[in-house]
Amino acid sequence: MNAPLLRRAWERTTLYLPLALMGLLALGTWWLVRNAPATPQVTPPPAVEHVADYFMRDFAVKSFDAAGQLQSTVRGQIAHHYPDTDTLEVQQVAVRSTDREGRVTTATADRAISNADGSEVQLIGNAVVTRTAPARPDRPPQPPMRFEGEYLHAWVNDERVRSDQRVTLIQGGDRVSADSLDYDNKAQILEMRGNVRGLVEPAAARRAR
Repeated sequence: MNAPLLRRAWERTTLYLPLALMGLLALGTWWLVRNAPATPQVTPPPAVEHVADYFMRDFAVKSFDAAGQLQSTVRGQIAHHYPDTDTLEVQQVAVRSTDREGRVTTATADRAISNADGSEVQLIGNAVVTRTAPARPDRPPQPPMRFEGEYLHAWVNDERVRSDQRVTLIQGGDRVSADSLDYDNKAQILEMRGNVRGLVEPAAARRAR
């Protein structure tokens, strides 16, 4: 091959060499992508649903303290247990609890949401919580304290009752209603707020009982 032909062949080679290299590079990239291991797909955990895992009819659930003494009893017409919140939703509920000093607390409502041991209960519809103090020789008998409303939130062991709805407190001949209530028996604190109205029995009427 003479020099001019060799030069023209070299010029053609140098002209198409970048295109050939780019083609080889693209082919190599495609091969790597095709043969690379697949990225594992992370499956999100299934959402926890608020679905009952069992139900009870005409039941009674009892809770005992460490000494074996009965603390509380929750009764109802029908109840559904929800494992995601570990709560019981009860129709026609009745709760009875007795503390170490013999004070008895009862609660009733059309519907209730209770934790597992019945120590915290939300009462919905015709809610009533009554607390009775035991008789003591060093003081006159105390009339029961009764709370009435469409919604009451009771902590039985902590001796607290709260409500953010209209509620009425009744004790003996005294009757007080308000738009909200926060009662802490252990601290002996009662807060009633919003449109508070009351009827207090005269002391003479109390003594006449």
